[in-house]
Amino acid sequence: MDIGSGKGYPSSALSNLSPHPFEIDYVLCNSMEGFLQSLKFQNQDMQRYVCSLVGFQAKYKGKSKRWWTTQKLYWLGTEIDRHSQEYQDLLDRAYNALSENSSFRKALLASGNSSLTHSIGKNDPHHTVLTEKEFCSRLLKIREKIK
Repeated sequence: MDIGSGKGYPSSALSNLSPHPFEIDYVLCNSMEGFLQSLKFQNQDMQRYVCSLVGFQAKYKGKSKRWWTTQKLYWLGTEIDRHSQEYQDLLDRAYNALSENSSFRKALLASGNSSLTHSIGKNDPHHTVLTEKEFCSRLLKIREKIK
């Protein structure tokens, strides 16, 4: 199953652009895309605002940030190296928080035993805050856990 916002259910509902609210570190995120884009902003007030966004509004808010020149991202006042274990742990915590959302869980369970792909995703971590592998492997791990 190729995950994408323009695809049918449940694929579209598994997209990071989908409106699945969750909370991480006392910050309300209205979509995973909002959370991921917020990591490009050092200013905490801007981060919280970007976390509130959904869909393409979230995606385009962070699009012009040139984070890849330093490979540094931010969460609540802490600078994080994109290639660190600390960053992977943050992604794990975010996806685990997302997995508490009932509509997300329903969509993930509706994917059955399908393999999951994200063909429009990038694979080089130097050029994306979430590779296809980082994304799909987390979804598969969560799906196994909630079955």
